[in-house]
Amino acid sequence: MELGERIEFHAHTIFSDGVLLPSELVRLAKVMNHKAIAITDHVDISTLDHVIPRIVRFSEDLMKYWDIIVIPGAELTMIPAESIPELTEKAREYGAKLVLVHGETLAEPVEEGTNLAAVNSDIDILTHPGLITEEVCKIASKKDIVLELTSRRGHCLQNGYVAKLAVENGVKLIVCTDAHAPGDLIDQKEAWKVAVGAGLSKQQALDTIKTTPEELLKRIV
Repeated sequence: MELGERIEFHAHTIFSDGVLLPSELVRLAKVMNHKAIAITDHVDISTLDHVIPRIVRFSEDLMKYWDIIVIPGAELTMIPAESIPELTEKAREYGAKLVLVHGETLAEPVEEGTNLAAVNSDIDILTHPGLITEEVCKIASKKDIVLELTSRRGHCLQNGYVAKLAVENGVKLIVCTDAHAPGDLIDQKEAWKVAVGAGLSKQQALDTIKTTPEELLKRIV
């Protein structure tokens, strides 16, 4: 089975709580044969004007030298649910081509209502959404917002639940690493294991690690 090239849409650097420079992260992705990687550092109202423009400039500069697509993005994290629409718009204004919202993971005390506010905003991916509701899934499906399955410890506890509701409601899924450090990035074989391990069929897993990432990349780049 041809798994295609790896595309990573969720990774962090020293601009938030990651340990790698953006160039280190991208270099690791290139060595691991990634077609593209998004830098989606955690931001809130205090940091998005500082972080996003720098990642935009970095991405534009690095692609002059290395044959890998670098996507400037942002993950709106632990912010008031009511502020998500406004901060999503601001992130776009500062140059983010990909906007993620840090969902209601089981591993952290995210404000209740974050998932619903996120899918009602102009975002691309709702990350580790925890015990997501059918209402959120239906809105995400209608708006073509992608839900994340993750390889990250703690956040991955919810993968099976998220996959089940996503399939039942026609929501697209994607496998991301939420990379913070060396060793967090994975290849397509590992991404396949995450998808199948969440209870997806072989075809559903293939769509999750290949078809949907390719579609999302075309939409945002």
